[in-house]
Amino acid sequence: MNVEKPITTEPAAMQWGSDYLAAVIRQLDLRFIAINPGSSLRGLHDSLVNYLGNESPKLLLCLHEDHAIAIAHGYAKVTGKPMAAAVHSNVGLMHASMGIYNAWCDRVPMVVLGATGPVDAVERRPWIDWLHTARDQGSLVRHFIKWDDQPASLPAAAESLVRARLIAETAPRGPVYLCFDVSLQESKLSGPLEVPDPSMYSRPTPAYPEPRALRRVAQLLSEAKRPVIMAGRIGRDIRDWVRRIELAERLGATVVSDLKQGAAFPTDHPLHVAYSVGSRGMQVLREADVVMSLDWIDPAGTFKLLAERGAPIKAPYVHCSPDQYSHNGWSMDHQALAAAHTHFLCEPEALVDALLELDDEERIFPGRGKDQAGQPPSSREPAAPVPPDAELSIRVLAHVLREATRDVPVTLIRTPLGWSNDVWEYRHPLDFLGKDGGAGIGSGPGMAVGAALALKDSGRLPLAVLGDGDFMFSSSALWTAAHYRIPLLIVVANNQSYFNDEIHQERIARQRHRPVENKGIAQRMTDPEIDISAIARGQGAIAYGPARNAGELAHAMRDAVARVRDGALCVIDARVLPGYES
Repeated sequence: MNVEKPITTEPAAMQWGSDYLAAVIRQLDLRFIAINPGSSLRGLHDSLVNYLGNESPKLLLCLHEDHAIAIAHGYAKVTGKPMAAAVHSNVGLMHASMGIYNAWCDRVPMVVLGATGPVDAVERRPWIDWLHTARDQGSLVRHFIKWDDQPASLPAAAESLVRARLIAETAPRGPVYLCFDVSLQESKLSGPLEVPDPSMYSRPTPAYPEPRALRRVAQLLSEAKRPVIMAGRIGRDIRDWVRRIELAERLGATVVSDLKQGAAFPTDHPLHVAYSVGSRGMQVLREADVVMSLDWIDPAGTFKLLAERGAPIKAPYVHCSPDQYSHNGWSMDHQALAAAHTHFLCEPEALVDALLELDDEERIFPGRGKDQAGQPPSSREPAAPVPPDAELSIRVLAHVLREATRDVPVTLIRTPLGWSNDVWEYRHPLDFLGKDGGAGIGSGPGMAVGAALALKDSGRLPLAVLGDGDFMFSSSALWTAAHYRIPLLIVVANNQSYFNDEIHQERIARQRHRPVENKGIAQRMTDPEIDISAIARGQGAIAYGPARNAGELAHAMRDAVARVRDGALCVIDARVLPGYES
């Protein structure tokens, strides 16, 4: 990956304000900084390269500010640790804002480094420095970040950097933004400055369930005959994964997961009953005598939907989420207010640990699921082989990809709308990473690159299945993967349409008794046909396709999987039929 080694003459001395900032950043153990350069960052950029040697942190050039944020987002989804992204003054921050919003909604840690033209108006160059200087630059994103600062001195900047990482990593995690005056960066040091030791600033002890409330809930769960766990936002730590399984087995609780958030529980475990609140999920929730949410997104909205469909939740509801520490209300991403029997304002992992520890001491849980522990995964009827000439629906696509990767540990980074989750088994927290948080379009390529960077040398195959609209928004993010030799496989589910909106147009046309045949107008990406493979090759990827049937896709997959495992970046254009089921 060391493809940008700077020329060095002699060890550089700390001489400039940005040298000091770079030294502090190194102490924060931020391994990478995804950057789209700009004049407001020229001081820091020089220091990271010519003072630190472009190592620890290493700069990753991105072709758009939103890519830089998305790459940091994907990295954090895998590691749980913040990566830094550096974006130019106000215009760069505006480009980056969609990605920052995604990170906020997805509760991932991230340190966003920004800059502004000289705050002192006397120092501004004509025209450009006036356009690229903001009185309060953080206000552009303040509604969807945890904290921001624009320090006025180098010692204050050092403290802000240390604070930023602490805040980003404290639950509920999220992005923070620091803005450095270009004049502060380019000031000559008048004397030595002490670089703070981050180890002296301990991370806050995580919130822990209040003992009396914990005991009440434990008693409620111990007496329940049909408890249900709703597994929502969770971390990727394998230890926490094992503990969730252990709790479900001790309680004999059925588990419903939310794959928007990624793999939270083994989907082939006998206690796992549904990927979402569909018909089976509705049934178990309707029959439950206790429902416990592990940071489920919008439980009140879920319960309202169930009530509208004739399956109201009557059981006591226990809610566990630290979300209320963060909300400022702008985006309404806090969702509806759930009526809860007990609300634990902590991370789900803390509640799981506390319940298990209490049971270890007092043996209060029935252990009804223990007889299912260690059983072989629940078996599904093997799918009939897909004929090679079968046209590619989303479901056929999922089958072909699953068969092509049976013998390879895969991290499914992203999936398109309509993905057939039942075709795959998720048995590890890194088997599936979920969606992007903010439900915007265009984050997929960048997040795929960031996740693949985090997975490099892990032995896992990074696989992202992206819609063609998502791919076209941000295809130039692939260049970063090619440039830095980041192995990654992207399959574009290409239906040549913003198809989800075709469904909306069809629905509204039927309601209004208007021609449904017009649903594709201003939706379909044809005439001219977009050459996905050519675009991918233009960014440095090995490209395949278009694959128009199962046989062509399987052939492309066999070659692409082998090449990615050897370190390549590969993209397959898979021409899928419009629609979400075969």
